[in-house]
Amino acid sequence: MFHVREKLYRYVLLLTVIAVAYPGILVAAEKKDSDTAAASATEIGKEFPQELETLITEEPQEEASLPFEADTYVRYMPSRRVDAMPGKVGIIESANECAYKLKAFGKLQLELSFESNYISINNSTGVKLPSHLTSLIAGLQTTVPFFTLDKTYFRIGLYPSYRGENWEVRSSAFRMPVNTYLIYQPNSKWTFVAGVGAYPDYRTKVIPIFGFIYKPNEKLTFNIVPANPNISYSLNGKVTLFIEGGMAGDEYEVDKDGLKNVVLEYKAYRGGAGASYRFNKYIEASVSVGGVFNRRLQYRDSLGKVNLDSGMYSEFRINAAI
Repeated sequence: MFHVREKLYRYVLLLTVIAVAYPGILVAAEKKDSDTAAASATEIGKEFPQELETLITEEPQEEASLPFEADTYVRYMPSRRVDAMPGKVGIIESANECAYKLKAFGKLQLELSFESNYISINNSTGVKLPSHLTSLIAGLQTTVPFFTLDKTYFRIGLYPSYRGENWEVRSSAFRMPVNTYLIYQPNSKWTFVAGVGAYPDYRTKVIPIFGFIYKPNEKLTFNIVPANPNISYSLNGKVTLFIEGGMAGDEYEVDKDGLKNVVLEYKAYRGGAGASYRFNKYIEASVSVGGVFNRRLQYRDSLGKVNLDSGMYSEFRINAAI
């Protein structure tokens, strides 16, 4: 296990060095064509409102966006029965994230972010579950041209995090997920994404990342990328209708029956529809409803699990940018 982890971190370090050093190489060897490509890449900025929990949250564009963004949501899932035992489990998820975009050395686009998540669990089953789960996540990501390939970019994101209960920061709960992927934009309508997410110390160590974004016109967008694919249609400059999907697949370190640092896995899938309203260029709000399925809370070392019946969810989200 140690050797696998060491190889993963070496891989991450190599990619980080490439991501940071490559813009400097471009400047040192710049020509008119390569300078144009670098300028295009560093102007990537106008992005989709950032979804929390996603592997890919933004779409490169040509226009610059507002540098600071805050996103918050509350998602309510009423109590549902569980398989093979009496009792019910209800869940309320909430999260807050803020992100700031900047350019280092006038060339390298960076995004810094901080996120906090809170999951309230109302449990009446025979399996002991914590009353809430919490997480604190920092983020650093950058996008650069991928060598000399036209309309191709490389993005790397590092997300040091703590997931547990009671907002505790335990050293054993520290994780460093890393996402690396290529972005190819042949034209203004298509964006293709392919890469990999590395999750040291998780049950699943590596997850493939692939998908596409298709904008046939100014109103319709197919955003088919993990972990929150959606299709949206803009009725006008203020109202947008959408259908969405999503998933949760996180691990938390908690205490159970006198045992410390027990890993509890929370997994769920959802699909629904909703509408968003843009009040002005700074504030947008949305509501959505749908179904949740294939949900479970499971202790890693056979210490118990609950499989929740399918149910409904409702969500309210607000996004602000300045």
